[in-house]
Amino acid sequence: MRNARRQFGHLVASVAALTAVTLVAVPTAVSSAATRVDNAPVTTVTTHAAAPYTPQAINGGTDDYHCTLIDPHVTKNSYIVSSQFFPGTGPSVKEVHHAILFLVPPSLVAAARTADNNGQGWTCFGEPPVLGRGIGQFLSMPWLSAWAPGHGKDVMPVGTGTPLPANSLIIMQVHYNLLAGDLPVTPHAQLDTVPSSTNVRPTTIQPLVSTPNIPCPAGVTGPLCDRQAELADLTKRFGVYMSLFDMGMEAVCGEDPANPPQGTTTSCVWHIGSAGYIVRVAPHMHLVGTSMRITLNPGTTKQSVLMNVAKYDFNYQKAINLAKWVKVTPGETVKVSCTYDPKLAQELPALRKLPPHYITWGDGSSDEMCLGLMWEVPSAAHTKVDWAHPTGGLSLGVGHAGAGAPAWEHPTGAPPAATVTAATTGG
Repeated sequence: MRNARRQFGHLVASVAALTAVTLVAVPTAVSSAATRVDNAPVTTVTTHAAAPYTPQAINGGTDDYHCTLIDPHVTKNSYIVSSQFFPGTGPSVKEVHHAILFLVPPSLVAAARTADNNGQGWTCFGEPPVLGRGIGQFLSMPWLSAWAPGHGKDVMPVGTGTPLPANSLIIMQVHYNLLAGDLPVTPHAQLDTVPSSTNVRPTTIQPLVSTPNIPCPAGVTGPLCDRQAELADLTKRFGVYMSLFDMGMEAVCGEDPANPPQGTTTSCVWHIGSAGYIVRVAPHMHLVGTSMRITLNPGTTKQSVLMNVAKYDFNYQKAINLAKWVKVTPGETVKVSCTYDPKLAQELPALRKLPPHYITWGDGSSDEMCLGLMWEVPSAAHTKVDWAHPTGGLSLGVGHAGAGAPAWEHPTGAPPAATVTAATTGG
């Protein structure tokens, strides 16, 4: 078990893998989407790329993950109430697989500036956004927003906001799919913010992960249809962390890393670590994913389905603001489940030219993921934010880690918020 927990560190680092250009953020006047929140003015911070970025295939792969440092010039503590990532314009838009915005709190600004290579950015396949800074620093860089095709403007549930401390920076991690092209891309983002005095509750995005192990379909053969050969190829394309992730994830989900269950489905159970409310959910898989479900307290009399995407479409990935916030307490469980159709790898134009291969979790568009995203808020209506370390929200531990897990695996955290909102779809 101790070894499984050690491997879990590699897992959490890999979850990040959800622009060698300098981005300049300019605060502008009131947002066009909403002029006031709780009677507070909304200010829009817009990033502008100084130059386009041309994605490059690395180590014989067909993907490029690139991180860029953004200075939003936020001089006062504030909350993000909505955001929008723009993957550029024209034919190059199809190259952008997904993007994640990470918070860099003031305490990590110096380390982030070092990693930024004098404004050139850095390659960040599945690694903590600030390379080589360790798991502790990665966990201090919460997600601010995530984008995938079909996800437009990201409007937070009414009465909630994501903390953005004064003098903090933002890392924009963009995944480019070179199977779709390699033209220059000019991504940018907008953040709608309100002052910290606004009556909103702090949100945190929690990733729910399970690792797929999908054999080649019947009648389809090739050297990479062997799982070990595919893991070696993943290591070649993305680095040794990829196989460490696979082993670590299987272990903490209660499976044998050397002989995990194989098939067209995967699932993993996670534990709620502190009391609060789930307010929002979203799915993310790649091109052969067909359905995803997030279930609270599976297999019990309290079981309830938080999200059921029966017909998953990679080009239409939207976050869903829950009509009623779901109250949770420590010890309750959340299960993420995904289903795939590996025959799509031989049918889809973007994949069928590639050699047949066993499909595991991987950073590439031809690989797969089972990643549910869950937004949480504290129970208290007026929870104080630790602006120096604004991680907030619920705490999650993997379902099979057991008691006595490390603090970062089962943190106590600040308790999570409440109320009922109208049913909306984020994005």
